[in-house]
Amino acid sequence: MVVNAKKVAVYVLVVFVLYVIVTDPAKAADYVQIGFQGISDAAQALGDFATWVANGGK
Repeated sequence: MVVNAKKVAVYVLVVFVLYVIVTDPAKAADYVQIGFQGISDAAQALGDFATWVANGGK
């Protein structure tokens, strides 16, 4: 039952993404840009933290 719910959730998500891309490609591009910016910011924060730890927390 749980596996089927996961499959349904993935299919719904894929259909939603395709719908957004087809109906408003510019907005879909904005969403992708926002997502990648978030990933970039998170990676930068992790790098800053690792540098801080490597320097002895100073």
